[in-house]
Amino acid sequence: MRQSHLKWTALRFTLAAAIALLLVPVGLFGQATVGTGNIVGTVTDPSGAILSGTKVTIVNTNTGQTIDLESNTSGAFNSGPLQPGSYKVTVAQKGFSTVTSTAVVQVGNTSTVNIKMPLGAESTTIEVQASSVQVNTEQASVQGVLTTQQIDNLPVNGRNFLDLAQLEPGVQIQDGQNFDPTKAGYSSISFGGRFGRTARINVDGVDISDETVGTTTQDIPSSAIDEFQLSQSSLDLSQDLTSSGAVNVTTRSGTNAFHGEGFYYIRDHNFAAASVGGNDLYSQRHQYGGRFGGPIIKNKLFFFMDAERTKQDSFAPVNFNGTPYAGFTGGFTSPFRTANALAKLDYDLGNGAKAFYRYTYFQNSLGATFGLGYSLYDTTNYTRQHVAGVDWAQGSFSHSIRFSYMKFQNQIVDATTGNTALPGCCSGVLISSGTFFAGPSLLAPQSTPQSNHQIKYDGSKVLHNHTLRYGFAFNHIQGGGFADFYGSAPRASYTTSIGTDPSCTIDAPCAGSTAYFASFQSWQAGCPEASNPGPNGPGPCFAGGDTNPLNYAVNRVRWGNGLGFSTEHPALGFPAGGLGPDNRIGAYFGDAWKIKPNFTLA
Repeated sequence: MRQSHLKWTALRFTLAAAIALLLVPVGLFGQATVGTGNIVGTVTDPSGAILSGTKVTIVNTNTGQTIDLESNTSGAFNSGPLQPGSYKVTVAQKGFSTVTSTAVVQVGNTSTVNIKMPLGAESTTIEVQASSVQVNTEQASVQGVLTTQQIDNLPVNGRNFLDLAQLEPGVQIQDGQNFDPTKAGYSSISFGGRFGRTARINVDGVDISDETVGTTTQDIPSSAIDEFQLSQSSLDLSQDLTSSGAVNVTTRSGTNAFHGEGFYYIRDHNFAAASVGGNDLYSQRHQYGGRFGGPIIKNKLFFFMDAERTKQDSFAPVNFNGTPYAGFTGGFTSPFRTANALAKLDYDLGNGAKAFYRYTYFQNSLGATFGLGYSLYDTTNYTRQHVAGVDWAQGSFSHSIRFSYMKFQNQIVDATTGNTALPGCCSGVLISSGTFFAGPSLLAPQSTPQSNHQIKYDGSKVLHNHTLRYGFAFNHIQGGGFADFYGSAPRASYTTSIGTDPSCTIDAPCAGSTAYFASFQSWQAGCPEASNPGPNGPGPCFAGGDTNPLNYAVNRVRWGNGLGFSTEHPALGFPAGGLGPDNRIGAYFGDAWKIKPNFTLA
């Protein structure tokens, strides 16, 4: 009876373990970390029997980094985290000819190199040509990778690094101003029609997302991007949480050869056809910069640096045709400036270990408007980031660590007051009447800073024909800021209706030239003379009659109270307004079971 009970308990435990393994989400078993790739494979003899203890050497053909491994008792090997690039894989075993093969490692992807060893002298080397079409049998995620060659050769209007995502199916670019005025000049990504605010954006394995309003905190020079990966579903378990999709970017590194480039692009309205309404609106963009990288110590220490600048000036039209304010139709100049800089050092620590440090600086500014009209503001953003990482393998274990400190600063200021090029009717108050906006911006002054202190660890262990994945991440996010809406001036909203009958509207005017003030139920006939003051007494009358928004009754007035801090906690240089800190802790564990060399259960 006792023995029967033990057998039943063991059977239940086995069944529960099998069910738990099958119920783990499919996307949990990709073997590459979010900032690197890797190479896995199985070594067999001509009959297909596994070969253990086989020497495997993996060499980066650009930097000379060398990793020495041995196949385990299941004939499997795993390189651990590798920088994207081209690699040479050499497999040697006594009694068999030495075999070499090539592999291309992509960010966030696992490359498979299965080797069948032919009988022969070890001194004989046989080169196996890799297939040009590779099927990833290691990962079940829906993803795509843009390579260095694609990034270099495909034109991207504006050189925004997120625009590269449009090359993948089901991906659209969204203007950052769809999310918030602070994201003027930014872009975000919509995966499969989902809103792009929550897309997670990683560069070199660390998060650069804007935790306040969504999308990203910085741009990356296009010529500094090594590879660009998009994951839409079944994301790798080392990826941060997202409800839509993720962008995973790796930056370039120096190699054993010196490489560089310089560029200068100009786009001018004189080179193109007429724009809005057949008008030749002024628009001119200058973009220039360059990159350079190479060895400091050959096969050991490498450098890479990149910088670019955008100077764009354009005329933004404002059209009030079809309203009483057609006389205000015109526009304003909208300057856009960006500055991008990146510097990186890579160091080969030996024994397959590699370390790097990267510093990035990003600044942009844009003149924009709220609503249709002349309520202008200037937004300026600064982002500085330090990133350090170490990748290494030790026996059947592999490790990847990332440290990051990032500080993002944003500021919005009014750009209407004192601007003599704008209509002068409303310089002291923000006017809104239907589609008409003029006067100081209601969004100013405003600032939304953020700082991130992040540490991330990813590890793996090859155990027979299983690859165990595990890791954790800690991100200390401090937010804050100041938002004094209507701080530059009060906002007066007007109800506009033309005619002698309260039912008359702009689109369906009635006979006569009387302006009807709907909010006060008062009449002002023949404005600007104001000869019929109405029951509420005479109202103000300004030049322009019914084409002047000031000649309509105030429907609503809003004032800012100057209390722009949402909390009393000091943070990020402000005496109050601190949000958080938000301490995000994550951990994961997964297993990939290689049942056959070309079949992995995950």
